[in-house]
Amino acid sequence: MNRINVIHSDITSLAVDAIVNAANESLLGGGGVDGAIHRAAGPGLLAECRGLPEVAPDVRCPTGEARITGGYRLHARHVLHAVGPMWRGGDAGEPELLARCYRASLQLAQEHRIKSVAFPAISCGLYGYPPELAVPIAVREVQAWQAEHPQPQQVTFACFDTSMAALYRQALADPD
Repeated sequence: MNRINVIHSDITSLAVDAIVNAANESLLGGGGVDGAIHRAAGPGLLAECRGLPEVAPDVRCPTGEARITGGYRLHARHVLHAVGPMWRGGDAGEPELLARCYRASLQLAQEHRIKSVAFPAISCGLYGYPPELAVPIAVREVQAWQAEHPQPQQVTFACFDTSMAALYRQALADPD
């Protein structure tokens, strides 16, 4: 059974146990995928996010980490909010921070017995991470996680356009 798949779809429409939100550190919504998830989930998501403790002023989830909330009006039961890095040219620790947010999301999924997770292309939108650099990191981290954690956990990379889906399919086909 293939435990990783790639689809061209709106992540907010998926009926999975959890979708991952490419969130900002405040967790209070924003643009891109973050805004779409907040709009689709409704006001309950924002209220729950506001209730999460701040670890610094206006920071509920530092870059490279993840938090879990309910899914509210989404088909998904949970939202895993992962904060990826803003692209600053690649020399500011962006690859490791991006890898950490995938691992943190998968760790939360395991802790909450989540069997199916859908990821967007974290940091590739408003945060400017080049998709051709981010996608191999995402695929590598998910494959490494699944190799170490044999319990069934289906991961879907939900791509908003066909060119992003092609990058994921290529990364999955490459042995490196």
